[in-house]
Amino acid sequence: MLYRETGQFKTSYAADQAVFPIRQDRIGLALILLVAFLLVPVFGSSFFLNTMMIPFLVFSLATIGLNLLLGYAGQLSLGTGAFMGVGAYACYKLATIFPDINILVHTLLSGLFAAGIGVLFGLPSLRIKGFYLAVATLAAQFFLDWCFNRLPWLYNYNPSGAIEVPTRMLFGVALTGPNATPVTRYLVLLTLVVVMTWIASNLVRGWIGRSWMMIRDMDIAAELIGVRPLPTKLLAFAVSSYYCGVAGALMVFFWLGAAEPPSFSINTSFQVLFMVIIGGLGSLAGSFMGAAFIWILPVLLRALPEMLGVTIAAATVEHVSLIVIGALIIVVLIVEPHGCARLWQTAKQKLRTWPFPY
Repeated sequence: MLYRETGQFKTSYAADQAVFPIRQDRIGLALILLVAFLLVPVFGSSFFLNTMMIPFLVFSLATIGLNLLLGYAGQLSLGTGAFMGVGAYACYKLATIFPDINILVHTLLSGLFAAGIGVLFGLPSLRIKGFYLAVATLAAQFFLDWCFNRLPWLYNYNPSGAIEVPTRMLFGVALTGPNATPVTRYLVLLTLVVVMTWIASNLVRGWIGRSWMMIRDMDIAAELIGVRPLPTKLLAFAVSSYYCGVAGALMVFFWLGAAEPPSFSINTSFQVLFMVIIGGLGSLAGSFMGAAFIWILPVLLRALPEMLGVTIAAATVEHVSLIVIGALIIVVLIVEPHGCARLWQTAKQKLRTWPFPY
């Protein structure tokens, strides 16, 4: 009885096609945003923000980027980590060359460089698809890894080979650097992620998203009805890479504070890919669920013995958490191959027909 649309009449096409047509969904989203913007900054400790919430937001944005390409456009990519690296290094160079411009502007502009690289490596998508396209994007990963390691200009000839985040202010408040508080960095990250998620939801619900999904489901039929495959696929690569590039810039400037090339290795690409698969292909909400499953759950499992007062070696806790996470991934994929988002959709549908769920 708590999740019904009975009596919620729609008087316009726009209202019927709303992202959250049911009042309970709108209330639930408002409560989530209220907790995220007010309760978490007030009651969350620095450890909680630094180790859980900030990286969770970073990976959620990167997962959304890959999900737009893989889940909505059907183009497999294994170069997510490299595109995140392009955004990070671009933001670092922009902050160095134009130090007087606000760091948030640099962060958003850095995604454009990642989008350009994504379009370049997305050109083979017109001729190849599936496993072969994954191999092509894997080549992009290895090539960009080589650039991050072998081009000293990218990290300003730093002897350590790392990019170090400078302190940048906004209205007298440090946004980045050692003086930036976890609460400030978290709120900036949360605002950007919410805005970019809203933009992505409008993209996938409009003609762009429909074109992506037509290419994903049957590209030949889509071409016959007027969808141009090359521009559509390249646009998917551009938008996806832009989101990943911004996520990479946020990862370095608002989370790590410094980074080296291994931060954007193939391991990062696979990690984001697993988040998409576990969360659910073609679901923005699933992107957040997958990021929480892959990042937050292992942190909680590692902290559980200490919370229970049990003394276990750190290496043992690490190995056990990896085993548990691996087993949970297998269980989730067996129970629902379409990910956590599909499980949530099924639960909502059963609530809508309760007490007679089918």
